[in-house]
Amino acid sequence: MATTNTADVEQTIEQVMRCADKGFDLVRITVQGRREANAAKAIREGLFKKGYDIPLCADMHFQPKVAIMVAEAVEKIRINPGNFADGTKDFEEYVYENEAEYVKERGYLTEAMIPLVEKCKELNRCMRIGTNHGSLSSRVLSYYGDTPRGMVESAIEFADICRSQDFHNFVFSMKASNPLVMVQSYRLLAAEMYRLGWDYPLHLGVTEAGEGEDGRMKSAIGIGTLLADGLGDTVRVSLTEDPEFEYEPCSHLADMAAKRLVTNEDAKKRQDAVKEYTDTRDITNIKRRVGTLPENVEEESVDASQFLNRDGSVFSVVIPEMFKPGNVQYLYKDLGCKTAVGMPFKDIATSDSIFMRSLPDAKDEDSMLGLKRLMESNVGVLVPTEVLEKQPLQNAVAVMDLKDAIEKDGKLPEGAIRLAVTIHGDETEEEIQQLSNLKPMTALLQISPELSNLHASRRVFEILKSNEIETPVIHVFQTDITDSSDLALQIGTKIGALINDGYGDGVLVEQTVGPDTMPFSVDFLRQTSFSLLQGCRMRNTKTEFVSCPSCGRTLFDLQETTAKIQDATGHLPGVTVAVMGCIVNGPGEMADADFGYVGTIPGKVDLYYGKEVIKKNIPNDEAVGELIGLIKDYDMWQDKPEEEEEQKEEEIAVA
Repeated sequence: MATTNTADVEQTIEQVMRCADKGFDLVRITVQGRREANAAKAIREGLFKKGYDIPLCADMHFQPKVAIMVAEAVEKIRINPGNFADGTKDFEEYVYENEAEYVKERGYLTEAMIPLVEKCKELNRCMRIGTNHGSLSSRVLSYYGDTPRGMVESAIEFADICRSQDFHNFVFSMKASNPLVMVQSYRLLAAEMYRLGWDYPLHLGVTEAGEGEDGRMKSAIGIGTLLADGLGDTVRVSLTEDPEFEYEPCSHLADMAAKRLVTNEDAKKRQDAVKEYTDTRDITNIKRRVGTLPENVEEESVDASQFLNRDGSVFSVVIPEMFKPGNVQYLYKDLGCKTAVGMPFKDIATSDSIFMRSLPDAKDEDSMLGLKRLMESNVGVLVPTEVLEKQPLQNAVAVMDLKDAIEKDGKLPEGAIRLAVTIHGDETEEEIQQLSNLKPMTALLQISPELSNLHASRRVFEILKSNEIETPVIHVFQTDITDSSDLALQIGTKIGALINDGYGDGVLVEQTVGPDTMPFSVDFLRQTSFSLLQGCRMRNTKTEFVSCPSCGRTLFDLQETTAKIQDATGHLPGVTVAVMGCIVNGPGEMADADFGYVGTIPGKVDLYYGKEVIKKNIPNDEAVGELIGLIKDYDMWQDKPEEEEEQKEEEIAVA
């Protein structure tokens, strides 16, 4: 989507050309009124003169008559059912005694829509019926609530109007800033279309996803899940960045989806290799499967109940060299530990456990001391059984393949206090049922590369469900990726698609390159893992930001302002802050936010608590400070933790 002022014809033409050169198939421009509609015509003509025939889509809100006018200039019109005919939302609740009363009020929608439908039909224009979770009309909210079902019904009634005029050149979108809501909405819409015998295209997107790896992760969780279902015809990754930067993640997601289709010979082979199972997921009521956490045993010197977290666990892969005296304090920090006189202890975003394929040499007393201190902070240490048999480690968690654990009847090596099993997806149902007898602390789901990760994982969870096995399952994601954006897209798509369905209790990311060429630090992978869990609405460890991607309506520098707000408020886990460039993406779009920062007129913003305006017309240069004050007023503020002063090695206490 273009971020320029549409009335600035030359600037918009230049940006559209850059997007076309990148490879985009369509560019959407903002049309607020007649001035922008006239500009759209000049933009279209200017692009043709420069040899660019990329289709343009006009983004319309509130203005049915202007939509008809701009249809003369562009190839596609996007309408928002929540405000196309209803105007500005008042959040008033209307009481409908029955469905007939609700349906009766569709008359004004038909009256507003038919002229546009007729114009699009006459000119062979396309239309996108683009429902947004946060901008449902007061009428829909009153009857269906702020729900995926309300989104679907809002879109369907506009489609009914199109169909009544024998107009079928339209697509649907069901966008939300919450990937779970977005996924459920599209699935419900697809199911409704199957029921009705319809087959209209779907345009996929997570709206207001944000920027950087978090924005890409959130988009991949939503878009990737649906593409894995075989749903979706076009995609848009909505980032608070210049529009050119949206192309790579869009293209990458599309490529990943193509490689997973059965039309891809390798993908079909992997899918066919998965043992037969019945998929019992209920798309109308997604419930997270929650594994049973290990219990603390009083006789043990560590608290094993902290090796996992009820809201989702993060396991980090660590190598022995990291425990060397010159490295260990950095390792503690990378794992998210707080330290006091060199001693680590857990914090809100500390890795719950670590996985080590090998241990420091038993004669390396300094390294073993560093490992012992970490274990004393109740960080679990998972080590392959064959390593522990050669070098026992007190309070370790022994890891073995499920088949080996069955053969050994779960017998632990010396020093180990818990069992973890690895499942590869090729096990029989009877073998997976043995988890009930083995009672491992967790199962590491590391699907064989010869199998489809998605389908083999679903099969495992179906077996667990049918046998009422509550073993926590940690997804293992092994990768040789070297680009951080690619990593976010891959993990969001491949693991997020499963967690989105309630399948999984955590994640372990392991780099498969050599220790000297690892592109990512332990800290980066830990934070990426927590971002995945937060994006899947499992575990909140930092402030959640909902920020619109900017467009011609934006009334301040969105990227700069978002960066300032993130810097000032990014340390507030459990708090959601929405940054909206204009009122169109204002109160409604902040459906999931605690606090909102919304542009109203040039140079001024309004501050919201929930959907209520608390402070109006705040000058831009004062607004971030006022936002902090508002968060404090509602007792949701906490001061930033002070950075711990570096301590000399000789000052660190020795156990």
